[in-house]
Amino acid sequence: MFRFLICFIAGLGAGLGTGFAGMSAAAVISPMLITFLGLPAYEAVGIALASDVLASAVSAYTYGKNKNLDVRNGLVMMVTVLLFTLFGSFIASLVPNTAMGSFSVFMTLLLGIKFIVRPVMTTKEAMNKVDGRKRIIQSVICGAAVGFICGFIGAGGGMMMLLVLTGILGYELKTAVGTSVFIMTFTALTGSVSHFVIGGMPDMWCLLFCVISTLLWARIAAKFANRADAAVLNRAVGIVLAVLGAAILTVNYLN
Repeated sequence: MFRFLICFIAGLGAGLGTGFAGMSAAAVISPMLITFLGLPAYEAVGIALASDVLASAVSAYTYGKNKNLDVRNGLVMMVTVLLFTLFGSFIASLVPNTAMGSFSVFMTLLLGIKFIVRPVMTTKEAMNKVDGRKRIIQSVICGAAVGFICGFIGAGGGMMMLLVLTGILGYELKTAVGTSVFIMTFTALTGSVSHFVIGGMPDMWCLLFCVISTLLWARIAAKFANRADAAVLNRAVGIVLAVLGAAILTVNYLN
């Protein structure tokens, strides 16, 4: 019962973060499973990434259904992120004592505060005025930066993609989140498969509970987000990220 409760709470936080803000489930589920259930870190990350796959996929479907998804540039960025994540991982293996983990947690908290204090009010009309070729070039450059940082530090992909899409590429918030979860579907699938191939299958009950809970709450959050206006969504995204960031910091402190 305790295991189910922890997985449900972890999935709730991860699902809300995914559906509202394109956040990686690994940022929430991993520290919860490690701290409260004593799972090895590698296994916990694998479960978190596997939970991310369906949650991101159903969120991407919901955003796409509401025309809040940029597939073309999303594919360009996805390929670039995957390639440079591998490159960043290789470089990280050559450098001792790289800082990991806490970077994405602080980023989550600060990004949440940013959306509350300074919301993204870009419209789709303004977003679509950007030249298509320029957008592709920006997607490649930003995807390379996000991928390398993720591979080198080991975390923070979803948050960095959201920051890049809204702050640099000038995306409207719903389209930014939709494109982010679209990319995260494939990056999480790649990461989870590699974890299970290298480390073996995880605790199947934890995997099942986390996948179902994350999927449920991601679906609820994505449906709400696509119906909300820009001001409400910015506030909701900001509150979810700030609360999750503070909660993860607390969990990490307990650990």
